[in-house]
Amino acid sequence: MATRTVSQTWRQRPSWARSDRSGWKSFAIAMGALAGALLLALYSSAAAQRGEVWVAGASALAALGVAAWVAIAIVPRLARRTHLRWLAVHIDYRVTREGLVFFAVVLVVALAALNTGNNLLFMVLAAMLAGILVSGVASQAVLSDVEVRLELPERVFAGQPVVALVELINHKRTLPSFSLRLVSETKKTKRASGGSANILTRPVYFPYLPRRQPAQQNVELCFPRRGVYRQDALGLQTRFPFGFLEKTRAVESHVEALVYPPVEPTEEFYEILPLVSGELESYMRGRGHDLYSIRDYQTTDSARHVDWKVTAKRGVLQVREFAREDERRVLLVLDPFAATGELAGSGPGAALGDAAFERGVTLCASLAWHFYEIDSVLAYRCAGFETPMAPAGEIIYDILGHLATVAPSVPAAGSSFLDELASAPQVFKIILTRQPRGSIPTSLWNSSYIIFLDR
Repeated sequence: MATRTVSQTWRQRPSWARSDRSGWKSFAIAMGALAGALLLALYSSAAAQRGEVWVAGASALAALGVAAWVAIAIVPRLARRTHLRWLAVHIDYRVTREGLVFFAVVLVVALAALNTGNNLLFMVLAAMLAGILVSGVASQAVLSDVEVRLELPERVFAGQPVVALVELINHKRTLPSFSLRLVSETKKTKRASGGSANILTRPVYFPYLPRRQPAQQNVELCFPRRGVYRQDALGLQTRFPFGFLEKTRAVESHVEALVYPPVEPTEEFYEILPLVSGELESYMRGRGHDLYSIRDYQTTDSARHVDWKVTAKRGVLQVREFAREDERRVLLVLDPFAATGELAGSGPGAALGDAAFERGVTLCASLAWHFYEIDSVLAYRCAGFETPMAPAGEIIYDILGHLATVAPSVPAAGSSFLDELASAPQVFKIILTRQPRGSIPTSLWNSSYIIFLDR
């Protein structure tokens, strides 16, 4: 099955991989100068304790001068090498239940250490605070330099489970990543047409991601309704290493899935199909190659179509009637307009109308798929959209793509959508409409099978 690949990346290359020699040189000079300024400040303090006021003042002024030189000459040079896009990176922090317990213990230990002055308690407190610091650094390393890829099947139908491929690629040169979850950022997603906004409905967990290697998982997705599903953001989430904080890094995704209406036959489809087939055969009988029926001879019939065996049995001239070669040329029509006086999407009948329209869209998709399976010549027409008459295999996904997003509407004043169909009496038409029976043009009844959705 063909697939559609959506690759979204949040990568943070290590500083040594994206730096240059002049940047490292400036950084080394700045660190050396600041170290010298610190030594001068310490010497100034020692000189002041010995009473050497002039020496202490000169040392302090020298320390301030070195620090000012670093701030004016080197810091701007280093700032120009900083990627300002990292200022917009958003990380969400959430304290877990375990973290709340740990922070409460830290508070108790801190109060005990301050009240008692016990050095052992201060050491324990320092170790606990160091654990929090290590947790932040480790989780940042786990989330950094990870690429996210999401592959969706090219054809997605409502109500049918599909398998998507989620792949995380670790671009770090030396460090693996642990305990990553790919989650859906629900607050940043838009409402999808006719369904849930989220494509990824449940987290995908990756316990281990080796360095410079990918990890993949298959995820089963199911879209309950037709429409366009969009998800503007995903999130890389981790609680590594201690589980005190849950850190989530937003990843822009722009993932989009076009979900076709279901094409599985329904009870209504099985009830209508024999009637449609009968009307189609009655309309299309003619001079083809497939036998349609045997009937009495008429003066306009050619003698070469006489069935002599049947004639001999019945004692009356009988002729073979064949189906026309274009018996499967069908124009499928979906009328999206509400009946006169009915406002789509408002009023007490809106819910019923929408349900009837959705039922019509599903039935239209099932009929289109049926003619595709029997290799018919098909055309499709709706308000503002139509396909040419062509083999159904060439246009089936154009039809389903339109049915995935079509919506009911109110006809404009003076519009005659159904009247325009009467100009093609040579093509058999299957019309799905919400108009009342009495409003259908008389000329359509002889060349059409009309399905009234509100009934």
